[in-house]
Amino acid sequence: MENNEKQEVVMEKPIKVKTPSQPKKQPHPEDGWEIKDRNYFLTGNKEPLTFTMKSRHTEKYPLLWFDPVKKEQRALRYATNQPTPFVDEQKGEVTLRHIMFQDGTLHVPKEHQALQKLLSLYHPDLNGRYEEVKKIQEAKNELLEMEIEIEALIAARAMEIEMSEAILRTEVGSEINQLSSKEIKRDLIRFAKKSPRLFLDLAKDENVQLRNFGIKAIEAGLINLSSDQRSFTLGKNKRKLFNVPFDENPHSALAAWFKTDEGVEIYRAIDKKLS
Repeated sequence: MENNEKQEVVMEKPIKVKTPSQPKKQPHPEDGWEIKDRNYFLTGNKEPLTFTMKSRHTEKYPLLWFDPVKKEQRALRYATNQPTPFVDEQKGEVTLRHIMFQDGTLHVPKEHQALQKLLSLYHPDLNGRYEEVKKIQEAKNELLEMEIEIEALIAARAMEIEMSEAILRTEVGSEINQLSSKEIKRDLIRFAKKSPRLFLDLAKDENVQLRNFGIKAIEAGLINLSSDQRSFTLGKNKRKLFNVPFDENPHSALAAWFKTDEGVEIYRAIDKKLS
């Protein structure tokens, strides 16, 4: 007798086998290395006639680089006849040479790859005692300085004569009294071009005009500064106004004092006499 019952077929789910993840490859310092001439300079505005940088590892003067792949310190050595700065990769006799900076700089042609890699990638004094000249960063810095100079020149050109006099007085002192308005404007623009950052700082300093006002009042004899520059008195009656705080510029102190309740009254009275 024929069996007409349907057979149920059960499909087993395939077992997923997890493949072990591959360890992430450590980036190598020489990845993307570019063959080109390179320049280096000593940091801290140092420009000695000659300066000798460490060029080989010794027990007394270690020159090591930690290899993140091998997880060990590797000795470094500059040899002119070797293609690598690593001692464990150098073969045969080696020709050693000093690394010499002249007047604070060192130029290394592209043909000297071992020295370039030692200085640009592995030397422990990199970005400490010396740095590599980065053309892109150098261009960015130069562009920033140019933009600051342009900003300063535009501000100087548009500045009113009273503010111009106040700022320029910080540079030339009482000599400004002998200058015409055209000469003041000319010298202000020169100052903005020569020291754009300082100019912009002074232009934003609310006390600059008060300092200038105070100096003019002193020159006119309306306010007196003691010979030791430690106190101010008022005009002919010599009434004491205030003592200059210790280790503070007297003209800066006077500018700040003009903002006090008593100082505002004196300012108004002097302003009428100077007008």
